[in-house]
Amino acid sequence: MGPVTRAETPDMPGLLVDAEVDCVPAAAPTMLPGTASNKRGLVYLGVCLVLIGVNLRTVFSSFAAVLPEITSDAGLPGWAVLVLTSVPVTLLGVFAPIAPVLARRYGAERVLLGAMAVLTAGLLLRPADLGRLIPGAGHMPALMAGTAACGAAIALCNVLLPGLVKRDFPHRLGLMGGLYTTAICASAALGAGFTYPVLTATGEWTSALWVWAAPAAVVLFLFLPVALRQRPILHQAVNDGVSVWRSAVAWQVTVFMVLQAMMSFSVFAWLAPILRERGVDGATAGLMVSASIVLQMLGSLFAPALATRFRDQRAINTLVALMTGGGFALSILGPLELAWVWTGLLGLGQGSLTAVALTMIMVRTPDGHTAAHLSGMMQGVGYGLGSTGTLVVGQLHQATGSFAAAGALFLVVGLLAAVFGYQAGRNRYV
Repeated sequence: MGPVTRAETPDMPGLLVDAEVDCVPAAAPTMLPGTASNKRGLVYLGVCLVLIGVNLRTVFSSFAAVLPEITSDAGLPGWAVLVLTSVPVTLLGVFAPIAPVLARRYGAERVLLGAMAVLTAGLLLRPADLGRLIPGAGHMPALMAGTAACGAAIALCNVLLPGLVKRDFPHRLGLMGGLYTTAICASAALGAGFTYPVLTATGEWTSALWVWAAPAAVVLFLFLPVALRQRPILHQAVNDGVSVWRSAVAWQVTVFMVLQAMMSFSVFAWLAPILRERGVDGATAGLMVSASIVLQMLGSLFAPALATRFRDQRAINTLVALMTGGGFALSILGPLELAWVWTGLLGLGQGSLTAVALTMIMVRTPDGHTAAHLSGMMQGVGYGLGSTGTLVVGQLHQATGSFAAAGALFLVVGLLAAVFGYQAGRNRYV
């Protein structure tokens, strides 16, 4: 056994890739009130960045938690449900390449502020009934526009937030990386666990969705003075000759990312509706999904540290891919009385799978520049194609009237992820 990467230390998984690493002049640390060593300023910034992470997955899990009520009350046709569950993930891939371009022009902090403003606006717009303004419009136009805005905003945050964490906390990467990872998992768990109780308390699915605009607005307010303090500096991108698109290793890692994204976002979009269709009540289904995501946190915290202890990651990549595909299939097809076990297996596998897929960015690249290029490739292709998972699940459900076919689908996806994870796990560099 021995170290597998020259770009990061083993206790800091490859989740914190700086998208602005190729900028000239180099992007400076975030300006804080007082001096650069101002501890209060750093704590304030750290809290802001973690709270941004807490808002990056509620969009997906909150919608899934009350999908049957939205579909029934808003009269959504089948095609609209497919669009609303798949397009946000597609936009994560579409807008990922745009984030570094905007950061070079306006600064990462101001782009993050703009993204949080768009996210807040999207969350406010999403449940609105435009029928009062446009006769016959109903909820669907607002749902479409608000969801698309949220997907675009989250894409920008996904790309830029890790770089800020890495740049501003170079001596606290383990702590901040763990908090950042936990915040994103907590975001999904909160959306899954609390949305249905809000619906029960208010009797309105619109209120259950609107409530998630509040934490986004709070973060927007808190981050405003930080972002406005930054001095805009025009940066140029340096062409350093790195071409990950022609690397077989890069494509193996990227396809591994695609397959894990297919399962990951399908969990957010469909696990609660799957459980409810099987007879689980809405509140219990939300708790099951929330507990599954909490187990994702454990997997995401421990799997990268375990993976980086070995010369290659073939075994762990294969294992967690099979756990995820099997757990998802059993959640659909397995005995219902063991549903807590199946969703727990799914959560532990999915959290580990996502984390080791992202860890491949660092352990398969020799330096930060190559890692940034591979990260861009993985996010663009991974999220763009990964959204097909949510789309295919919805199409299979509409065609067959049940989720059984989706269970078979995820057995196949899990097996493919194991194959490409084995290939990506070999000790080679891009």
